[in-house]
Amino acid sequence: MDQRTAGPDGSGDDSRRRGDLERPTTRRPPGTFRIGQIGGVDVLVRSSWLLVAALISVMLAPAIDRVQPGLGGWKYVAGLAFAVLLYLSVLLHEASHALMAKRYGLPVKSITLHFLGGVTEIDGEPDTPGREFGVSVVGPLTSIAVGLVAIPLAMLAPDRSLLEFAAKALAGANLLVGVLNLVPGLPLDGGRVLRAGVWKVTGNPHQGTIVAGWGGRVAAVLVVLYPLVSEIFFGRRPNVTDYVFAFVIASFLWSGASQSIMSARVRRRLPALRARTLARRTLAVPQSTPLAEAVRRAHDEQAGSIVVLDSTGAPYAIVNEAAVLATPEDRRPWLPVSAVARSLEPGLTFSADMSGEPLILAMQKAPASEYLLLDRDGSIYGVLVTDDVDKAFAAGI
Repeated sequence: MDQRTAGPDGSGDDSRRRGDLERPTTRRPPGTFRIGQIGGVDVLVRSSWLLVAALISVMLAPAIDRVQPGLGGWKYVAGLAFAVLLYLSVLLHEASHALMAKRYGLPVKSITLHFLGGVTEIDGEPDTPGREFGVSVVGPLTSIAVGLVAIPLAMLAPDRSLLEFAAKALAGANLLVGVLNLVPGLPLDGGRVLRAGVWKVTGNPHQGTIVAGWGGRVAAVLVVLYPLVSEIFFGRRPNVTDYVFAFVIASFLWSGASQSIMSARVRRRLPALRARTLARRTLAVPQSTPLAEAVRRAHDEQAGSIVVLDSTGAPYAIVNEAAVLATPEDRRPWLPVSAVARSLEPGLTFSADMSGEPLILAMQKAPASEYLLLDRDGSIYGVLVTDDVDKAFAAGI
């Protein structure tokens, strides 16, 4: 199974994860190790893949023994070699996603191979339906191309040889992966292709995500029913492995589709979040001003926030509301306002015109309780308080 993640909300986070891919300080999930790079993108492998590779080796051993009798324990080595070959084709699938995304200017965090296949982690999403279509469809097309290339190899290989067996299996697996990934439901690539189509027609990417998410849910139900359908229509009696495999795949599809639907519903509400609307009126005071005096003046001027100015008159800190409330009133006359203020570090100053998803992304990149908002002429417009943003969103804006 292929899955491509994107976006800061889990559709990315954020994924969220850009910059120098060679830095040794890059954090990876436990049980994940790096095996190299493709086009400047880290290629990671999860330890769960080793278990699947061993399982493939054991499952293929009887078939390999029939093709090439007398191998003994080497039949497991041959099975393991095929597992590596199979996942190399999965890597080609994921690399095509990554390289296409980079071509469109999207930062790609990593390619990860795991027990269900692979995932390409992209920071952000394509900004047009055409680019969404291009990044999504290239993966399945790559798998189909690998499968088609393997067919003549199978025809040219000696009959009943390991080479013929490997080429046929590789062709079948890649054609199956390519076709299944075009199923129109998230989190599959076909779901993103469907999302691009709905986005193109409606002009609304979030509506596209919801439609494709429901497509993924329908696909999950069909996968669960497949063992029963195969028995009724094809006379093939399913075993326990068939049911377990169907349940695992269906859970993967349902979970990914549901997350996409919830994410789209959240993001559909984001454009109504406007920094200018949510800003608190601000009082600017010199850094030596006593806290009590600053609070009094803010109350008189009905200001909901206080900005501290340096000796040149430029803003350099924002008073933290929680710190003010925690300071006893009898100490406030003797405490300079700068003592309860947070310096304006990089990322804590926004344009008052920011809104929607760019605003949320900026807040995620520099978490803080308050942010300074500047007007178009560079003057102080107000202060944006994180709690105010959370309350506005929770109230449905």
